[in-house]
Amino acid sequence: MQVHETTIQRAISFIENNLHEPLTAEQVASQAGFSKFHFHRLFQASVGLSFTDYIRRRRLAGASSALLHTELGILDIAFMFHFESQEAFTRAFKKHYSLPPGKYRSMMRAALHQKEEKMEDKQVRGWILSGSDPHNYEMGNDYKQVHQGKASGYLMSKTVIGADEFATMMQQFKAANYVGKRLQLTCFIKTENVQSFASMWMRVDNTSDDIVQFDNMSNRPIQGTTNWTRYRIVLDVPDNSAAISFGVILSGKGKVWADGFRFEEVDESVPTTNIDMTYHMRDEPVNLAFEEELS
Repeated sequence: MQVHETTIQRAISFIENNLHEPLTAEQVASQAGFSKFHFHRLFQASVGLSFTDYIRRRRLAGASSALLHTELGILDIAFMFHFESQEAFTRAFKKHYSLPPGKYRSMMRAALHQKEEKMEDKQVRGWILSGSDPHNYEMGNDYKQVHQGKASGYLMSKTVIGADEFATMMQQFKAANYVGKRLQLTCFIKTENVQSFASMWMRVDNTSDDIVQFDNMSNRPIQGTTNWTRYRIVLDVPDNSAAISFGVILSGKGKVWADGFRFEEVDESVPTTNIDMTYHMRDEPVNLAFEEELS
């Protein structure tokens, strides 16, 4: 499974770097080293979309951003994202966004202008800003940097000084519907100038508020500037679980975008990414004279 995940991510990176180039299913499959048919099955099972649908949605998301944040004509945008005609672009765009491109541009620009005046864009429905220093960070919706759909969520530093400061954009919900299951969380994340680290995280707490499963990607942190990349966490939800929390962490300075969180039940053939936080007490004290070297 991990080999397949690495393969899928390599293909996604290839797509992200070539959205403005002609792309065929054969090209993407060849990046993964599989036949077109076999890779289609792997990609569909992992991402939830065929890779042709994924490419189309990524190009439509890029087109929606171009409509809102550039003055390019609709035909120019259509050709930029490799639609064969303005009519084909309009049909695909209207099917996905329920509005033709021209009307989407005018209505969304008016709505965004209204939000900016009211500063509503700094509140994100369902999400809370927490962490050690949340007042030094900002979260909000971004309509320009989007992976799929109309918007992504972002978390960015404002008045951060030290690398040990952090904030998280998070949610928490009851575990009752997932007890006894193995749960996979996936998300697409993009970063800019992250100096310490950014990551996705997930935690399962029991009825005593003890942590029973946890992964914050501390063994695979995101740093620097990265393009949209798919990340995954897999945790068990034991019988005594009460709450599941998840979100995105930003430590130190930088900016992180998240889009397309997705929960799904997986079977035991998918290994968990749980970080063992159990404290194991030794039978006897060790290295009392401080002479022993680390091996």
